[in-house]
Amino acid sequence: MVIFGTALLAGCYLLGVLLGDILGSLIGVKANVGGVGIAMMLLMAAQYHMRKRGLMRPETEKGVTFWAMMYIPVVVAMAATQNVIVAVKSGPIALLAAFGSVALCACVISLINRAIHRTGAAAAWQAGAPAAELE
Repeated sequence: MVIFGTALLAGCYLLGVLLGDILGSLIGVKANVGGVGIAMMLLMAAQYHMRKRGLMRPETEKGVTFWAMMYIPVVVAMAATQNVIVAVKSGPIALLAAFGSVALCACVISLINRAIHRTGAAAAWQAGAPAAELE
């Protein structure tokens, strides 16, 4: 069902926000640090593992695809609610955390892409079909 895809996204978002809050408190910033980005990385990882194990049904994938198309407007709306001025006034550690999280996300995306190409799932992603259908 489409609602399962939406539930998967919601779970990833809640966990990402929680981890972003924890990361912010660990570095001494009273703000969420990278929670939405962490959530998207969790969603990509969950989607990949569910496809790999054959648990991602087409109906579930529709829910994930819908929110993937809505991702940019939703992220812009969520980012607008965060208090960036307070984070920057907290000191240079906030900027360092921002650049560090971007670099970490770039590295993780690179690792995910390499893993996809090694398993042969790249053809499935390009064809827009689950990997199980192409085997």
